[in-house]
Amino acid sequence: MTKEITYSDKDIGDVKFVTDFLPSPSELRERNENTKITISLSKRSIEYFKKAALDNQMQYQKLIRQLLDEYVGHQEKTNKTNR
Repeated sequence: MTKEITYSDKDIGDVKFVTDFLPSPSELRERNENTKITISLSKRSIEYFKKAALDNQMQYQKLIRQLLDEYVGHQEKTNKTNR
């Protein structure tokens, strides 16, 4: 049995307004445009990424994508400093 809710016109005490701190829907989109590709990976690699993704409560494809993005970012940074 659920507790019945009682409504009242009485004051509820000190009320504080909280500013909106959530990002807008446009800020929640993927920051990078994704391109779908087909790639063959070893069974060993896929099993590793699936387990790692499960342990971190995320999709394994996203984990692979983030790893590649990190690698590209590192390479870009390295190439800029070597010029």
